[in-house]
Amino acid sequence: MKPEREQGAPIPDKVVIVNDASTAWGGATGLAILSAELLVERGISVTFVAGDEGTGAQLTSAGVEIVALGGRGLVTETPLRAATHGIYNPAARDLLAGWIATNDSPGVVYHLHGWSKILSPAIFDALRNVAERTFIHAHDFFLACPNGGYMDYRRNRPCSLTPLTVGCLGTNCDKRSYAQKLWRAMRQATLNRRLLEVPWAGVVMIHEQMTTYLEKAGLNRDLLVPLPNPTSPLTSERVRAEENRGFVFIGRVEAEKGIEDAIAATRSAHVELTVVGEGPLREALAAANPDILFTGWKSRNEMAEIVSSKRALLMPSRYPEPFGLVAIEAARSGLPVIIAETAFLSEGITRLGIGKSCNTRDVVAFAACIADLHDLSAEEVRRMSLRAMDEAGQLSTTPAQWVDHLLDLYGSALEGRHDRT
Repeated sequence: MKPEREQGAPIPDKVVIVNDASTAWGGATGLAILSAELLVERGISVTFVAGDEGTGAQLTSAGVEIVALGGRGLVTETPLRAATHGIYNPAARDLLAGWIATNDSPGVVYHLHGWSKILSPAIFDALRNVAERTFIHAHDFFLACPNGGYMDYRRNRPCSLTPLTVGCLGTNCDKRSYAQKLWRAMRQATLNRRLLEVPWAGVVMIHEQMTTYLEKAGLNRDLLVPLPNPTSPLTSERVRAEENRGFVFIGRVEAEKGIEDAIAATRSAHVELTVVGEGPLREALAAANPDILFTGWKSRNEMAEIVSSKRALLMPSRYPEPFGLVAIEAARSGLPVIIAETAFLSEGITRLGIGKSCNTRDVVAFAACIADLHDLSAEEVRRMSLRAMDEAGQLSTTPAQWVDHLLDLYGSALEGRHDRT
């Protein structure tokens, strides 16, 4: 667990949060918005520089100033514009550089969250002159790996190659095509020229195991700061998992999240599965599996109602999942978790006895793991559920702890210190 806030550390005059989007459609943007809300609650002025149109209602209601580029995600652009602006978006650079030139002062701290969908590596040029007061959040591996996941999507397995080496460049690992892979490699090279060897204040990792992967791409270990994501239980009361039989998958309905493995394994284990989420595979999988309930995306309150009737949550990601917010939120609600052994949370979940880990890409092994938890006695499941409620918080932070540590980091940057305790 992270230390308490240091007494007497300087408080920023303003925090500038930089992110592709101002509306949360994913975990990273949700955390960027949450940090803005929590900082405002602490009385700190926040400006949110967004790549989109800046219409985020949560930010507006929290009193956050929004500076918007008015851009669109790469997937909605014409192919030529996506190809060029995805590698380098000069409008994004000019917007932020202009704001800095007009508004910067020694008490301003910058925090970059997401850049790969709209802002592009150009945003790092805008931040270069304030690098020693700039933190970069590694929600994924886009700072290191061209496809952002250290994942060979063609073979559906994790990748151990060093990014941008001959072996990497010669491997067609992209979801779409080898041409797309080469484009991503060009973007990565463009990023590296702006990311490496610059005195950034720090790179905030959502799990300490990201260190090896980021170092492999050339990032300095001294800059890497582990800070687990903040979580809250999905339910106000413990899920009585011992009374339930069905299993639930919550997440994007796409291949790398292991949804097809979850379907095959639950069918083999003869247990009920509910799928909560949207994604490119939802329609086809729902049509092919009429016995499985596909709910689409649900609000937090609706998710709470769904998980209250389940035995366990399945998180079978095929790539090295750095965190997995929903796994901790479910566990903190008393719902045991079955997680892929390649996920960074797997060690903690098995060590604490709040779930099980296995090779979820092996349908036989996955099905056996599901059947084992399904067949446990009610008392054994109850004890696992109680442990999950009591112990899962060790693997994350509370929102208050999270913002306390962010403020410690910001204070160390303002003091010019670079200790990473």
